Amino acid sequence: MTEEELSGRIEGRNAVIEAFRSGRQIDKLFVQEELHDGPISTILREARKYDTIVSFVSKERLDEMSLTGHHQGVIAQAAAFAYATVDDILKRAEERGEAPFVIFLDGIEDPHNLGAIIRTACLAGAHGVVLPKRRAVGLTPAAVRASAGAVNYVPVARVTNIGKEIDALKEKGLWFVCADMDGTRMYDLSLTGPIGLVVGSEGDGVSRLVKEKCDFIASIPMKGEVDSLNASVAAGVLLYEIVRQRGT
Repeated sequence: MTEEELSGRIEGRNAVIEAFRSGRQIDKLFVQEELHDGPISTILREARKYDTIVSFVSKERLDEMSLTGHHQGVIAQAAAFAYATVDDILKRAEERGEAPFVIFLDGIEDPHNLGAIIRTACLAGAHGVVLPKRRAVGLTPAAVRASAGAVNYVPVARVTNIGKEIDALKEKGLWFVCADMDGTRMYDLSLTGPIGLVVGSEGDGVSRLVKEKCDFIASIPMKGEVDSLNASVAAGVLLYEIVRQRGT
């Protein structure tokens, strides 16, 4: 792991329990396989309370991850920056007197891509970014650093289920467009009003189930010998097409 990924590491049973009870946001919890004693049970109970992702791994794996050599069978990875809620994002739009403009990231795994997207979202005037809790990078130190300070100004929320959150926001009047090579040219779509932009993972794009929930599918016109853009670049192109059409 890189130095950035190693920071934010919490090791040892008491330290992890206190981190949960203090309200510190934990992205992932690594627990040694076949440990079921009282303190471990307490930690797992706290993890369930906060819907924290738990991975059961071997002692050898924990030994490799450990910075202290005294992990006691448990290591937590804390978020490098506090998460907001989706309601916080909508409130931000309301306070500005603007139609909501929200970015949903479906499975971005590279922290540098995440940071770059947050930075562009800030500059484009988006009201917030929404991430899934599973199978995606969170606000790691590397992502925060790559945002170049933008994470201080753009609320970032994490949700258990991207699809359900899209459904909930559609009930509140938002409509959704996702990025896909097989979609309609972005110039031929009306990208105004309360909008959610969905950008998929670096390798697989937007998942089928999430894509089916979107109202429109937008493609970016491309020429040349390569067949796709980097996820953060694609997000930036679509973000600024939305900015152009919104006239802001």
